[in-house]
Amino acid sequence: MSAPDRQATIRLDKWLWHARFFKSRSLAAAAVTESPLRLNGQPVSKPAQAVRPGDVVTFVQGRQVRVVRVLAPGTRRGPATEAQALYDDLSPPPAAIADPGAPRPEPGGRPTGKARRDFDAVRPDRLD
Repeated sequence: MSAPDRQATIRLDKWLWHARFFKSRSLAAAAVTESPLRLNGQPVSKPAQAVRPGDVVTFVQGRQVRVVRVLAPGTRRGPATEAQALYDDLSPPPAAIADPGAPRPEPGGRPTGKARRDFDAVRPDRLD
């Protein structure tokens, strides 16, 4: 493999780290092995998978599905402005909230006694 070919590819976990999608390379490697990650539409489970400019990477980050096109392999993990030049974000915009002032339910957590009584008061199958 010639020198330009080696510079044109980079390990997937290393690229995700260089592009600042993950705080550490080990987190990027874990994301590749443990979560559904696709490279050009094909599932990937090995962090050492090579990526090139033009490849499309789809992965889950937090509660959001990210779709990015690789523009450059990157040589180091630099500042955010340098990292943003490594990819083109193709992700759909997040869904707009109908009423930003309306309270949103937070997942998880145990209800308080008052919340449970309020819930029981409006249940239609309540025995009275």
